[in-house]
Amino acid sequence: MDLEGKTVLITGSTDGLGKAVALKAAAAGATVLLHGRSRAKGEPVLEEVRRAGRGDAELYLADLELLDEVRTLAAEVAAKRRRLDVLLNNAGILRAGEKPRAENAAGVELHFQVNYLAPFLLTRLLLPLIMAAAPSRIVNVSSLGQAPIDFEDVQLTRSYSGMQGYCQSKLAQIMFTIDLAEELKGSGVTVMSLHPGTFMNTNMVVGQGLTPQSKVEDGARATFEMAFAPEHAGETGGFYNQFHPGHPNPQAADAAARRRLWALSEALTGL
Repeated sequence: MDLEGKTVLITGSTDGLGKAVALKAAAAGATVLLHGRSRAKGEPVLEEVRRAGRGDAELYLADLELLDEVRTLAAEVAAKRRRLDVLLNNAGILRAGEKPRAENAAGVELHFQVNYLAPFLLTRLLLPLIMAAAPSRIVNVSSLGQAPIDFEDVQLTRSYSGMQGYCQSKLAQIMFTIDLAEELKGSGVTVMSLHPGTFMNTNMVVGQGLTPQSKVEDGARATFEMAFAPEHAGETGGFYNQFHPGHPNPQAADAAARRRLWALSEALTGL
């Protein structure tokens, strides 16, 4: 694909899947906006992406555990860019095993904050730029690992496991995708979510002692296609298992649960 003239923002792109997709997009000619938490880690990746690409590349720093930094990230992008062809919400965490429950300064459980609430807020704030670039796309990197949200204990203060936190945050992404697609119907903005691969050989997986079951390269190929391939334009609101339509947890089809999640998300983000 020739992506010259296209601009993509990829969160969590200084490592793993995000970095692999950034390199592919740069090689195809896109302007790539990288995101990470560390300048020391991000600067070498920025240079690597620039060497691989035909377009421009920039690095933005933000800790997605903090909503104020998400707001700053959106403001910095909006100050430099008038349009955004693709927003790829890729950044995520998994605190597996015996790691205790953790929350940010506002008391939000970290999986829910980083994997769901931060991309919810970032997407809403960048929507004017995305709509200005229509036909454009929003792609949420979710997972086959999903669990229904217990709205009586969303922050998992009564009963916690890292995998439960991760899985409910990934279902929340899918539920957000469905409702945002409905809101943007007819705007030219395609919204989709996907499972790129199971336990890819990323630092997030290997660093926790988990056994990889797939390769980053395969996940990057699926994610890149969903973000840029012309044949997926207009396939809005769907969840994909790599290249094929997937079947999310039944709670995703519960309109009342989705409305409850949206209201909670607006309250927690102050929108």
